[in-house]
Amino acid sequence: MKGLNLCLLCLMSFVFTTCTSETDIKQAKASASTEAERPPYTIAIHGGAGTILKANMTDEKEKQYLDALNKALDIGEGILKEGGTSLDAIVETIKYMEDVPLFNAGKGAVFTNAERNELDASIMDGKTQNAGAVGGVTIVRHPITAARAVMEQSDHVMLTGTGAEEFALKVGLDTVSNDYFYTERRFQSLQRIKAEENQQTGFLNEREPHKYGTVGCVALDKDGNIAAGTSTGGMTNKRFNRIGDSPIIGAGSYANNATCAISSTGHGEYFIRYVVAHDISARMEYKGESLAKAADYVINYKLKKAGGSGGVIALDANGNVAMPFNTEGMYRAYAKPTERVVQIYK
Repeated sequence: MKGLNLCLLCLMSFVFTTCTSETDIKQAKASASTEAERPPYTIAIHGGAGTILKANMTDEKEKQYLDALNKALDIGEGILKEGGTSLDAIVETIKYMEDVPLFNAGKGAVFTNAERNELDASIMDGKTQNAGAVGGVTIVRHPITAARAVMEQSDHVMLTGTGAEEFALKVGLDTVSNDYFYTERRFQSLQRIKAEENQQTGFLNEREPHKYGTVGCVALDKDGNIAAGTSTGGMTNKRFNRIGDSPIIGAGSYANNATCAISSTGHGEYFIRYVVAHDISARMEYKGESLAKAADYVINYKLKKAGGSGGVIALDANGNVAMPFNTEGMYRAYAKPTERVVQIYK
Protein backbone atom coordinates (compact mmCIF):
# COMPACT_ATOMS: atom_id res chain seq x y z
CA MET A 1 0.00 0.00 0.00
CA LYS A 2 2.83 2.40 0.86
CA GLY A 3 4.40 1.64 -2.48
CA LEU A 4 1.12 2.39 -4.27
CA ASN A 5 0.68 5.70 -2.43
CA LEU A 6 4.24 6.67 -3.30
CA CYS A 7 3.60 5.93 -6.96
CA LEU A 8 0.40 8.01 -6.89
CA LEU A 9 2.21 10.93 -5.26
CA CYS A 10 4.94 10.77 -7.86
CA LEU A 11 2.38 10.67 -10.67
CA MET A 12 0.44 13.63 -9.22
CA SER A 13 3.65 15.59 -8.82
CA PHE A 14 4.59 14.88 -12.42
CA VAL A 15 1.14 15.94 -13.69
CA PHE A 16 1.17 19.12 -11.58
CA THR A 17 4.67 20.02 -12.71
CA THR A 18 3.79 19.34 -16.34
CA CYS A 19 0.59 21.43 -16.14
CA THR A 20 2.36 24.25 -14.37
CA SER A 21 5.10 24.23 -16.94
CA GLU A 22 2.59 24.27 -19.78
CA THR A 23 0.68 27.12 -18.14
CA ASP A 24 3.85 29.12 -17.63
CA ILE A 25 4.84 28.53 -21.23
CA LYS A 26 1.43 29.67 -22.48
CA GLN A 27 1.52 32.79 -20.32
CA ALA A 28 5.04 33.59 -21.44
CA LYS A 29 4.04 33.18 -25.08
CA ALA A 30 0.98 35.37 -24.59
CA SER A 31 3.07 38.05 -22.90
CA ALA A 32 5.68 37.94 -25.65
CA SER A 33 2.97 38.09 -28.30
CA THR A 34 1.34 41.11 -26.65
CA GLU A 35 4.65 42.94 -26.40
CA ALA A 36 5.44 42.14 -30.02
CA GLU A 37 2.06 43.54 -31.12
CA ARG A 38 2.33 46.67 -28.99
CA PRO A 39 3.21 49.73 -31.08
CA PRO A 40 6.33 51.66 -30.06
CA TYR A 41 4.08 54.56 -29.07
CA THR A 42 0.51 55.81 -29.09
CA ILE A 43 -0.92 59.20 -28.19
CA ALA A 44 -4.50 60.46 -27.91
CA ILE A 45 -5.82 63.94 -27.15
CA HIS A 46 -9.10 65.76 -26.63
CA GLY A 47 -10.09 69.40 -26.68
CA GLY A 48 -13.45 69.09 -24.97
CA ALA A 49 -16.87 67.57 -25.59
CA GLY A 50 -20.34 69.04 -25.78
CA THR A 51 -22.90 70.52 -28.15
CA ILE A 52 -20.55 70.68 -31.10
CA LEU A 53 -22.57 70.64 -34.31
CA LYS A 54 -21.28 70.99 -37.86
CA ALA A 55 -24.28 73.19 -38.63
CA ASN A 56 -22.95 75.72 -36.12
CA MET A 57 -19.34 75.57 -37.31
CA THR A 58 -17.91 77.72 -40.11
CA ASP A 59 -15.39 76.14 -42.45
CA GLU A 60 -12.75 78.53 -41.14
CA LYS A 61 -13.38 77.69 -37.49
CA GLU A 62 -13.45 73.96 -38.23
CA LYS A 63 -10.09 74.23 -39.96
CA GLN A 64 -8.66 76.08 -36.96
CA TYR A 65 -9.69 73.27 -34.63
CA LEU A 66 -8.41 70.54 -36.95
CA ASP A 67 -5.11 72.34 -37.42
CA ALA A 68 -4.72 72.78 -33.65
CA LEU A 69 -5.46 69.12 -32.97
CA ASN A 70 -2.97 68.03 -35.63
CA LYS A 71 -0.31 70.37 -34.26
CA ALA A 72 -0.84 69.06 -30.74
CA LEU A 73 -0.48 65.50 -32.02
CA ASP A 74 2.68 66.44 -33.88
CA ILE A 75 4.26 67.75 -30.68
CA GLY A 76 3.48 64.70 -28.57
CA GLU A 77 4.18 62.20 -31.32
CA GLY A 78 7.54 63.83 -32.05
CA ILE A 79 8.62 63.37 -28.44
CA LEU A 80 7.52 59.73 -28.38
CA LYS A 81 9.21 58.99 -31.74
CA GLU A 82 12.50 60.22 -30.28
CA GLY A 83 12.14 57.88 -27.32
CA GLY A 84 10.73 60.44 -24.87
CA THR A 85 8.54 59.41 -21.96
CA SER A 86 4.77 59.41 -21.93
CA LEU A 87 4.88 62.08 -19.20
CA ASP A 88 7.05 64.38 -21.31
CA ALA A 89 4.79 63.93 -24.32
CA ILE A 90 1.69 64.72 -22.27
CA VAL A 91 3.10 67.85 -20.66
CA GLU A 92 4.39 69.36 -23.90
CA THR A 93 1.22 68.50 -25.81
CA ILE A 94 -1.03 70.05 -23.18
CA LYS A 95 1.22 73.10 -22.84
CA TYR A 96 0.59 73.79 -26.52
CA MET A 97 -3.16 73.36 -26.10
CA GLU A 98 -3.09 75.66 -23.07
CA ASP A 99 -1.66 78.35 -25.37
CA VAL A 100 -4.41 77.97 -28.00
CA PRO A 101 -7.41 80.24 -27.27
CA LEU A 102 -9.74 77.80 -29.03
CA PHE A 103 -9.72 75.52 -26.00
CA ASN A 104 -10.98 76.10 -22.46
CA ALA A 105 -7.57 75.81 -20.81
CA GLY A 106 -4.76 78.26 -20.18
CA LYS A 107 -5.02 81.19 -22.61
CA GLY A 108 -8.52 80.15 -23.70
CA ALA A 109 -9.91 79.64 -20.18
CA VAL A 110 -13.46 80.71 -19.42
CA PHE A 111 -14.31 83.38 -16.85
CA THR A 112 -15.71 82.99 -13.37
CA ASN A 113 -18.63 85.04 -12.09
CA ALA A 114 -16.03 87.41 -10.59
CA GLU A 115 -14.64 87.94 -14.12
CA ARG A 116 -11.30 86.26 -13.63
CA ASN A 117 -9.76 82.96 -14.73
CA GLU A 118 -9.21 80.04 -12.34
CA LEU A 119 -7.37 77.04 -13.76
CA ASP A 120 -7.16 73.36 -12.82
CA ALA A 121 -4.94 70.50 -14.02
CA SER A 122 -3.79 67.00 -13.12
CA ILE A 123 -1.34 64.35 -14.27
CA MET A 124 -0.76 60.69 -13.37
CA ASP A 125 2.02 58.21 -14.09
CA GLY A 126 0.76 54.72 -14.89
CA LYS A 127 4.07 53.07 -13.99
CA THR A 128 4.37 54.38 -10.44
CA GLN A 129 0.77 55.52 -9.79
CA ASN A 130 2.21 58.85 -8.65
CA ALA A 131 -0.01 61.83 -9.37
CA GLY A 132 -0.14 65.60 -9.04
CA ALA A 133 -2.81 68.26 -9.39
CA VAL A 134 -3.55 71.95 -8.91
CA GLY A 135 -6.89 73.70 -8.55
CA GLY A 136 -7.99 77.31 -8.77
CA VAL A 137 -4.66 78.77 -9.84
CA THR A 138 -4.74 82.22 -11.42
CA ILE A 139 -1.13 83.09 -12.35
CA VAL A 140 0.41 79.84 -13.64
CA ARG A 141 0.76 80.06 -17.41
CA HIS A 142 0.79 76.29 -17.89
CA PRO A 143 -1.17 74.56 -15.11
CA ILE A 144 -0.12 71.12 -16.40
CA THR A 145 3.49 71.95 -15.46
CA ALA A 146 2.34 72.82 -11.96
CA ALA A 147 0.53 69.49 -11.69
CA ARG A 148 3.69 67.64 -12.69
CA ALA A 149 5.77 69.68 -10.25
CA VAL A 150 3.39 68.75 -7.42
CA MET A 151 3.80 65.08 -8.39
CA GLU A 152 7.59 65.14 -8.65
CA GLN A 153 8.69 67.89 -6.25
CA SER A 154 6.30 67.68 -3.32
CA ASP A 155 4.92 65.12 -0.86
CA HIS A 156 1.38 65.91 -1.92
CA VAL A 157 -1.09 65.09 -4.69
CA MET A 158 -3.19 68.25 -4.88
CA LEU A 159 -2.50 71.91 -4.09
CA THR A 160 -5.06 74.68 -4.58
CA GLY A 161 -5.41 78.45 -4.74
CA THR A 162 -2.74 80.72 -3.28
CA GLY A 163 -0.86 77.77 -1.81
CA ALA A 164 -0.49 76.18 -5.23
CA GLU A 165 0.66 79.53 -6.64
CA GLU A 166 3.22 79.95 -3.86
CA PHE A 167 4.53 76.46 -4.67
CA ALA A 168 4.68 77.29 -8.40
CA LEU A 169 6.76 80.39 -7.68
CA LYS A 170 9.02 78.43 -5.34
CA VAL A 171 9.86 75.81 -7.96
CA GLY A 172 10.35 78.40 -10.69
CA LEU A 173 7.39 77.81 -12.99
CA ASP A 174 6.36 80.33 -15.65
CA THR A 175 3.85 82.74 -14.08
CA VAL A 176 1.83 85.63 -15.53
CA SER A 177 -0.71 88.19 -14.38
CA ASN A 178 -4.29 86.96 -14.52
CA ASP A 179 -5.18 89.31 -17.38
CA TYR A 180 -2.84 87.26 -19.59
CA PHE A 181 -5.68 84.74 -19.88
CA TYR A 182 -8.20 87.32 -21.09
CA THR A 183 -9.87 86.65 -24.44
CA GLU A 184 -12.76 88.74 -25.73
CA ARG A 185 -14.65 85.66 -26.88
CA ARG A 186 -14.72 84.12 -23.38
CA PHE A 187 -15.46 87.44 -21.71
CA GLN A 188 -18.48 88.08 -23.92
CA SER A 189 -19.68 84.55 -23.26
CA LEU A 190 -19.70 85.36 -19.55
CA GLN A 191 -21.58 88.61 -20.15
CA ARG A 192 -24.30 86.80 -22.10
CA ILE A 193 -24.77 84.32 -19.28
CA LYS A 194 -24.84 87.06 -16.66
CA ALA A 195 -27.51 88.93 -18.65
CA GLU A 196 -29.67 85.82 -18.69
CA GLU A 197 -28.92 85.02 -15.07
CA ASN A 198 -30.08 88.45 -13.93
CA GLN A 199 -33.58 87.42 -14.98
CA GLN A 200 -33.40 84.18 -13.05
CA THR A 201 -32.87 83.07 -9.47
CA GLY A 202 -30.32 80.28 -9.93
CA PHE A 203 -26.61 80.60 -9.22
CA LEU A 204 -25.51 79.10 -12.52
CA ASN A 205 -26.90 79.26 -16.00
CA GLU A 206 -27.38 75.73 -17.31
CA ARG A 207 -26.79 76.39 -21.01
CA GLU A 208 -23.13 77.23 -21.21
CA PRO A 209 -21.90 74.02 -19.50
CA HIS A 210 -23.03 72.16 -22.62
CA LYS A 211 -19.82 73.46 -24.20
CA TYR A 212 -17.07 71.63 -22.39
CA GLY A 213 -13.60 72.81 -23.37
CA THR A 214 -11.24 70.82 -21.18
CA VAL A 215 -8.06 69.55 -22.86
CA GLY A 216 -6.38 66.24 -22.16
CA CYS A 217 -3.79 63.76 -23.34
CA VAL A 218 -2.94 60.09 -22.76
CA ALA A 219 0.23 58.47 -24.08
CA LEU A 220 2.14 55.20 -24.35
CA ASP A 221 5.93 55.31 -24.67
CA LYS A 222 8.58 52.89 -25.95
CA ASP A 223 9.01 51.33 -22.50
CA GLY A 224 5.34 50.40 -22.33
CA ASN A 225 4.45 53.04 -19.75
CA ILE A 226 1.21 54.98 -19.99
CA ALA A 227 0.20 58.28 -18.42
CA ALA A 228 -2.68 60.77 -18.43
CA GLY A 229 -3.05 64.54 -18.07
CA THR A 230 -5.94 67.01 -18.09
CA SER A 231 -6.17 70.82 -17.95
CA THR A 232 -9.13 73.22 -17.88
CA GLY A 233 -10.49 76.66 -17.14
CA GLY A 234 -13.57 75.05 -15.61
CA MET A 235 -17.15 76.21 -16.00
CA THR A 236 -18.19 79.64 -17.28
CA ASN A 237 -19.72 81.79 -14.51
CA LYS A 238 -18.56 79.43 -11.76
CA ARG A 239 -18.61 80.83 -8.21
CA PHE A 240 -17.19 80.18 -4.76
CA ASN A 241 -13.90 78.74 -6.10
CA ARG A 242 -15.74 75.82 -7.67
CA ILE A 243 -13.40 73.03 -8.80
CA GLY A 244 -14.55 70.34 -11.22
CA ASP A 245 -13.29 66.89 -12.08
CA SER A 246 -10.18 67.82 -14.09
CA PRO A 247 -7.77 67.98 -11.12
CA ILE A 248 -9.42 65.07 -9.30
CA ILE A 249 -7.41 61.85 -9.65
CA GLY A 250 -9.82 59.06 -10.54
CA ALA A 251 -12.39 61.44 -12.00
CA GLY A 252 -10.64 63.73 -14.48
CA SER A 253 -7.40 61.76 -14.89
CA TYR A 254 -6.23 58.26 -14.07
CA ALA A 255 -3.39 55.98 -15.18
CA ASN A 256 -2.31 52.46 -14.31
CA ASN A 257 -0.03 50.37 -16.52
CA ALA A 258 -2.06 47.29 -15.57
CA THR A 259 -5.26 48.74 -17.04
CA CYS A 260 -5.49 52.10 -18.78
CA ALA A 261 -4.88 55.84 -18.92
CA ILE A 262 -7.91 58.15 -18.99
CA SER A 263 -8.53 61.87 -19.47
CA SER A 264 -12.09 63.09 -19.05
CA THR A 265 -14.12 66.02 -20.35
CA GLY A 266 -17.69 66.89 -19.51
CA HIS A 267 -19.96 68.03 -16.70
CA GLY A 268 -17.44 67.73 -13.89
CA GLU A 269 -19.88 67.23 -11.03
CA TYR A 270 -21.04 63.96 -12.58
CA PHE A 271 -17.52 62.78 -13.35
CA ILE A 272 -16.61 63.34 -9.70
CA ARG A 273 -19.70 61.60 -8.32
CA TYR A 274 -19.22 58.54 -10.50
CA VAL A 275 -15.39 58.53 -10.38
CA VAL A 276 -15.49 58.01 -14.12
CA ALA A 277 -11.79 57.60 -14.95
CA HIS A 278 -11.13 55.06 -12.19
CA ASP A 279 -14.41 53.26 -12.85
CA ILE A 280 -13.23 52.38 -16.35
CA SER A 281 -9.96 51.05 -14.93
CA ALA A 282 -11.80 49.07 -12.25
CA ARG A 283 -14.04 47.35 -14.79
CA MET A 284 -10.95 46.27 -16.69
CA GLU A 285 -9.17 45.08 -13.55
CA TYR A 286 -12.01 43.33 -11.74
CA LYS A 287 -14.26 42.22 -14.58
CA GLY A 288 -11.62 41.61 -17.21
CA GLU A 289 -13.36 43.88 -19.72
CA SER A 290 -11.55 45.30 -22.71
CA LEU A 291 -10.72 49.00 -22.78
CA ALA A 292 -13.37 49.67 -25.42
CA LYS A 293 -16.12 47.81 -23.57
CA ALA A 294 -15.36 49.35 -20.18
CA ALA A 295 -15.13 52.90 -21.50
CA ASP A 296 -18.28 52.60 -23.61
CA TYR A 297 -20.32 51.21 -20.70
CA VAL A 298 -19.28 53.94 -18.27
CA ILE A 299 -19.78 56.84 -20.70
CA ASN A 300 -22.72 55.72 -22.81
CA TYR A 301 -24.72 53.80 -20.22
CA LYS A 302 -23.81 54.47 -16.59
CA LEU A 303 -22.96 58.17 -16.88
CA LYS A 304 -25.69 58.91 -19.39
CA LYS A 305 -28.31 57.13 -17.28
CA ALA A 306 -27.34 59.33 -14.33
CA GLY A 307 -27.77 62.47 -16.43
CA GLY A 308 -24.08 63.19 -16.95
CA SER A 309 -22.68 64.27 -20.30
CA GLY A 310 -19.18 64.23 -21.73
CA GLY A 311 -16.55 61.77 -22.86
CA VAL A 312 -13.06 60.38 -22.35
CA ILE A 313 -9.96 59.50 -24.27
CA ALA A 314 -8.66 56.13 -23.13
CA LEU A 315 -5.51 54.12 -23.81
CA ASP A 316 -4.18 50.79 -22.56
CA ALA A 317 -0.60 49.52 -22.36
CA ASN A 318 -1.04 47.58 -25.61
CA GLY A 319 -1.75 50.76 -27.54
CA ASN A 320 -5.50 50.25 -27.88
CA VAL A 321 -7.45 53.52 -28.02
CA ALA A 322 -11.08 54.30 -27.15
CA MET A 323 -12.72 57.74 -27.36
CA PRO A 324 -16.40 57.38 -26.37
CA PHE A 325 -18.63 60.39 -25.70
CA ASN A 326 -22.37 60.87 -25.20
CA THR A 327 -22.62 64.44 -26.52
CA GLU A 328 -23.01 65.78 -30.06
CA GLY A 329 -19.28 66.12 -30.54
CA MET A 330 -15.82 65.92 -29.00
CA TYR A 331 -12.60 67.41 -30.32
CA ARG A 332 -10.45 64.31 -30.39
CA ALA A 333 -7.51 62.67 -32.12
CA TYR A 334 -4.95 59.90 -31.80
CA ALA A 335 -1.78 58.80 -33.54
CA LYS A 336 0.28 55.62 -33.86
CA PRO A 337 3.26 54.96 -36.14
CA THR A 338 1.02 53.95 -39.04
CA GLU A 339 -2.28 55.58 -38.13
CA ARG A 340 -3.70 59.05 -37.43
CA VAL A 341 -7.31 60.01 -36.71
CA VAL A 342 -8.58 63.55 -36.10
CA GLN A 343 -12.33 64.07 -35.52
CA ILE A 344 -14.85 66.55 -34.16
CA TYR A 345 -18.42 65.42 -34.70
CA LYS A 346 -20.36 62.36 -33.63
